[in-house]
Amino acid sequence: MAFTGFPDEAFDFFEELAEDNSTAFWHRHRDRYERAVREPMARLVAELSPEFGALRMLRPQRDTRASNDKSPYKTYQGALVDLEPGLGYWLHLDARGLRATGRYYSRAPQETAALRAVVAEERGAELQSLVDGLAGLGHAVGGVALRTRPRGVPAGHPRVGLLRHRTLDIGRDCDRVAAGRPSAAAWVAGTWRELRPVLDWLSANACVRARELRASGG
Repeated sequence: MAFTGFPDEAFDFFEELAEDNSTAFWHRHRDRYERAVREPMARLVAELSPEFGALRMLRPQRDTRASNDKSPYKTYQGALVDLEPGLGYWLHLDARGLRATGRYYSRAPQETAALRAVVAEERGAELQSLVDGLAGLGHAVGGVALRTRPRGVPAGHPRVGLLRHRTLDIGRDCDRVAAGRPSAAAWVAGTWRELRPVLDWLSANACVRARELRASGG
C-alpha cells in the first residue's frame, strides 16, 4: 500500500503520550499507535528504502537503564538508514511533525576525535562550504555540541562552530499539515538528496579517520 501521509491521530497520540507516559496509557492506545503511527511509517520506509538503503524502524520502548528519566516510551517514532557505523539518514515523527536529517551520530571517543581532526584540517573548509550551502536551503545544523570551543582551538578558527560538535545532525522539518500529505515522501527524498554530499564527505573523511584511530588504538 502506498504512503498517503500521517493522519492527525498520529500527532494527537504523541501529544497525549507526553502527558501520560505510562504502561497503562500505552496498553489502552496501542491500536492507535499501530494504525496511525507505525503503519504509515512502514509505508513511508518502504517507499524510501529502494533509493536510500534499508531503513529500520526503532522500537517504541525507551532504554532507561542508563537514564534518570524512567519514562517507558519514546514520544516519537524514529527510522534510520545506517550507511556505515555512526553515519546515516534519520526520520523523526513526533507531535509537531516530521524531521528528515543526515547524521554523524556515534559518540565513541574515536568518532568525536576523528570529526574534529578532519574539520580542523584544511579540507574541513569543504565541509563548511557544504553546510553553508545547506543552510541556504533551509537546513539547520544540530547534534551534540560543546557550549564553548574545544580545548586548544583558537577563538578565531574559521570553523570554530563545527569544531564544537561531538555529533552532527543536519536537516529540516515539515509541520504536521505537510507530514499528513502523500507528498511528504517526496519531501523526505528531496531533503536526503540534498544531504548526500555532506554524508559522502563525512564517510570519506571522518569515518576513515575514525577507523584509523581505532586500528591504532587511539
